Amino acid sequence: MAATYDALDDRLIAFIKAQKLFFVATAPLSAEGSVNVSPKGYDSLVVIDPHTVAYVDLGGSGIETLAHVRENGRITLMFCAFEGPASILRLYGRGEAVNFDEPGFAQKMALFPAFERARSVITIHIDRIADSCGWGVPFMDFKGEREQLRRHVDHRPEAEWRERRYEGNATSIDGLPGLVRNSKAT
Repeated sequence: MAATYDALDDRLIAFIKAQKLFFVATAPLSAEGSVNVSPKGYDSLVVIDPHTVAYVDLGGSGIETLAHVRENGRITLMFCAFEGPASILRLYGRGEAVNFDEPGFAQKMALFPAFERARSVITIHIDRIADSCGWGVPFMDFKGEREQLRRHVDHRPEAEWRERRYEGNATSIDGLPGLVRNSKAT
């Protein structure tokens, strides 16, 4: 039932692109820290090559993914088929993040022309690809995207949006550094 793959092939890439939702899991090094799982929607993920994907991080209520990735790099993405044949695909790897005020951000954002603004772009260098049956995943109908997050990100003037990101995303729930002002912002 389960299989592993050396690289993303056309079939796996088509499966990824067909999903309207994926989940991102990270954890700090500390045994007392919190494992974080975040849902991601929109058309927010791109396959860069057979061993690399990236997604645009619009932001949310916390900064756990960014803090964990910066601390130790470990990250897993999970895609579930909610329609069609049952399947789950997991991408395990090492993540890197570039934030809105860091060098290289504009180049990463160019991968996501549908988005004007984002907190970060997270790139995952995949070291394990595995699928499984997904028999426990229910069928669900996609009715559309919720627009609240995009409105929340896009409606404020840029300077105000940036300041709110710094204020609300300074540290993770584990006390790890989140967004830190970059004195060399480009």
